[in-house]
Parts: sequence; structure tokens; C-alpha cells
Amino acid sequence: MRIGALAEMSGLSTQTIRYYESIDLLPAPERTPGGYRSYDADDVQRLRFIRDAQRCGLTLAEVETLLSMKHAGIATCGHTLAFLDRHVAEIDAQIGRLQAARAEMVELTRRARRLDPAACTDPHRCQVIDP
Repeated sequence: MRIGALAEMSGLSTQTIRYYESIDLLPAPERTPGGYRSYDADDVQRLRFIRDAQRCGLTLAEVETLLSMKHAGIATCGHTLAFLDRHVAEIDAQIGRLQAARAEMVELTRRARRLDPAACTDPHRCQVIDP
């Protein structure tokens, strides 16, 4: 099949498919006598796996690691779990930072509501942010 059909079947754009080829995430395809790329069902499955793994939060480098392991006949469940555990920890840390930022914003909002705008006379600072 040609790249347009592969794109449709995999749910990825032709540009993305070419990019994956350029970084060797997708093996270089066979070429027709006319020079067109020619793909098969294995390429569809590989691209769907890459797409789904990215949707789960894995990076392309992690996906490449898993694909290389699969190609070598190595089980990947443990590595996949480690990748997912690390991403969960990163998300938890980000949630913590966002909650702290939210708490600070709520406090600034409360302070702003209590202040008299007429008392804000210093041209070099804001009394809400720098009391």
C-alpha cells in the first residue's frame, strides 16, 4: 500500500510517517519500480503501536526502546511498567507544583480583594504582589 493508505489505516499523517522513517522508528519501506513507498500490514501495526504508546504518555525514545526489545525477542512488560511508573511520578510532581501555584494565586486574589486601589501609589511595585 502507498503512504496515503497507510496514513488512513494508522490514524497518522503522511508527514508523521515520513518523520518516523527519518528517525528509524519505522523501517525504510520497499520502493515500487516507480519510486513510490510500499508498505504492508506490519507497518500499519507498528504505527498503531507507536500512536497508542504515545497516547499513553511514552516518549518516542521509550517507544523505540520497546520496539527494539520486541525485535530482539525480549519481553517488554517490565520496561513498560517502569516507563509508566516514572511518568505517573512526573505527573504527581507536576500536580503538586500546580496545587502550590494555585494556593499562591488564591492568596494573592484574597489580598487583592482586601486592598484599597486608591492606596496603590508606589510606581515601582504592586501592593497585591509585593506587600
